[in-house]
Amino acid sequence: MARTVNRLSRFNMTALALGLAFLYLPIVILVIFSFNASRLVNVWGGWSLRWYIEFFNDRAMLEAAWMSLRVAAVSATLATLLGTLAAIGLARGERFAGRALFSGMLYSPLVMPEVISGLSLLLLFVALNAERGFWTVTIAHTTLTMCFVTVVVQSRLASLDRSLEEAAMDLGCNPVKAFLMVTLPLIVPAIVAGWMLAFTLSLDDVVIASFTTGPGSATLPIRIYSEVRLGVKPEINAICTLVIALIAVLIVIASFASKLSSSQGESAAPL
Repeated sequence: MARTVNRLSRFNMTALALGLAFLYLPIVILVIFSFNASRLVNVWGGWSLRWYIEFFNDRAMLEAAWMSLRVAAVSATLATLLGTLAAIGLARGERFAGRALFSGMLYSPLVMPEVISGLSLLLLFVALNAERGFWTVTIAHTTLTMCFVTVVVQSRLASLDRSLEEAAMDLGCNPVKAFLMVTLPLIVPAIVAGWMLAFTLSLDDVVIASFTTGPGSATLPIRIYSEVRLGVKPEINAICTLVIALIAVLIVIASFASKLSSSQGESAAPL
């Protein structure tokens, strides 16, 4: 039996190593070649920061990066606000009329192909005669990411004990004050995690942004895609490495926030 367990363990470790290599080896190669001194992306010419310097001297790329950061920050903030309110309504509200329809419409972007979402938003903005630019992309990304925030916050609210709010109201708090003083501090890590997830998804999107952007408001993914169609430049490797580093930092922070939220929920749970 022990030999069987050891064999299974070795098999699992081998499968895990192959899976991780399949997922992350291309990223590792991209990061290494971002420090390549050669102009040819497939020829190693030594270590250099040349292409990072090229990126910071490329005005068009910097403007696209700044546009992406602004869109991601604003859309993530709006999505977090609306998604948190929706999560509170679903978790704390009773079986109100239209709850199933509301939930279906809220979670539909999770399964809806991005091409269909982008096209429908484009038709909406055309019908409203709205000038496509920063705000149309921001609204589109808010629509895309709000459902993810709702899922994160709603799951956190579902794990909390409502008797904590009831105890606060028994001590003289009204429902709003009880929520602000008791529940909100407990779900703040989940809200932060939802914001970071929305920020990352917005920063990464290219399909919906391509439908809703306008002249002079191209995001960084769209700019990278247009450059890659003409051939991969070493500067693209440097830009992608910086984006990977930013997203990795956000994922680590979101992970710590989720763990903090779980630990707070366990400490607040009744014995």
